Amino acid sequence: MGGSNGEPDLSDSLKTFGSVLKALREEARLTQEELAQRVQYSAHYVAKIEQGKRFPPGDLPERAESALGAVAAKVLAAAARSLTRRAGLASWFRQWAGIEEEAVSLYAYECRAIPGLLQPEPYIRAIFERRLPPLTEEEIEAQVVARLERQRLLTERPNAAFAFVIEQALLVRRVGGREVTEAVIDHLLATGARRNVEIQVMPLHQEDHTGVDGQMYLAETPAHQWVGYTEGQRSSSLITGPKDVSVLLQRYGRLRSQALDCGASVSLLKEMRGAL
Repeated sequence: MGGSNGEPDLSDSLKTFGSVLKALREEARLTQEELAQRVQYSAHYVAKIEQGKRFPPGDLPERAESALGAVAAKVLAAAARSLTRRAGLASWFRQWAGIEEEAVSLYAYECRAIPGLLQPEPYIRAIFERRLPPLTEEEIEAQVVARLERQRLLTERPNAAFAFVIEQALLVRRVGGREVTEAVIDHLLATGARRNVEIQVMPLHQEDHTGVDGQMYLAETPAHQWVGYTEGQRSSSLITGPKDVSVLLQRYGRLRSQALDCGASVSLLKEMRGAL
């Protein structure tokens, strides 16, 4: 999400599920756009599932029954049960990525790295060039492309509300050097000017701070249910329990009140940009 986790390599089982979905769709003589409309997901999301790049949502077979038929739905359900759910990162991230793509609201608090959706290319490269164990040039390029592709959500989902709270310390650290930090600030200012994006900066000195337990992400689904997501060192967790999600929502609400408002955040970013 931030600097720690890129998308893992595709698993054979996900590729197989995607191929099954594509075959059933083509047998029903439907385009990706037509199937997407009937299952109430975006065409981009359906394409990612067919390519084996997204973990399919659990209710996909049920949603697809009216479009593909009862037998096809049973085939999809069986294929879903056979998916290899890799421990930790792979399955959780793919599930979250799918939720992220369909979210009507997305909230993020980051204290480790600039959120992935807000990273300009120089910062992305700086993050992955410092990865241990070291990545090859090909692996770095693949991560850059994948992350930039994810950022299309901000422009392709103009009716979705995106809100970010980021620590000022992330900019003070200057990962990648002065020029990279300049690119980050410029990108934050440009992205924050979008009507569907709010960016707030948590100042270095804030005695009343609710984010001591670390970063958090929250998404509101099209069904208006909230889901949470957190990451650690080579691990991640999807949070769906109502009580646990409620805790994250309470904390995020308080964090937004403790951070600088959007206008003050813009002023601080411009001040920091000028001081570089």
